[in-house]
Amino acid sequence: MSAPPKVFLDANVLVYAQDTHDPTKQQKSRALIAGLAASGAGVISTQVLQEFYVASTKKLGVPPLAAKAMLKTFSVFEIVQVSPSLIADAVDCSVLNDVSFWDALILAAAASAGCTAVCTEDMNAGQMVLGVTIENPFTGSKTSSDA
Repeated sequence: MSAPPKVFLDANVLVYAQDTHDPTKQQKSRALIAGLAASGAGVISTQVLQEFYVASTKKLGVPPLAAKAMLKTFSVFEIVQVSPSLIADAVDCSVLNDVSFWDALILAAAASAGCTAVCTEDMNAGQMVLGVTIENPFTGSKTSSDA
């Protein structure tokens, strides 16, 4: 039996799992996170961990130590370390694909881990960059990974 395709989660998906202001997004993000955790197909990066901490403490008001505890729960996912070579790849991706550096760093991390998709609401759903398809889990905007 082959492993399921790897899926990279952007920080906004993790943040929505904690956000009570939008129950629909909270439910969808929690289901996605749980499914990827159970299947072993979820991937995040150190950038995502940092962004989650800042957004959850600043935007949602989560106490810092509670946010730190949540970070530990994400160790169930494969975690891509942001390295100098990954940063260089992100610069190239940013320039060649006209995306922000931070989005390019997400895409480069996902590609380096062999992900077929990035789940985010911050990029253009349906677009493929570096062989990774961008999917918005909150609108259902998914595309076939063989597109």
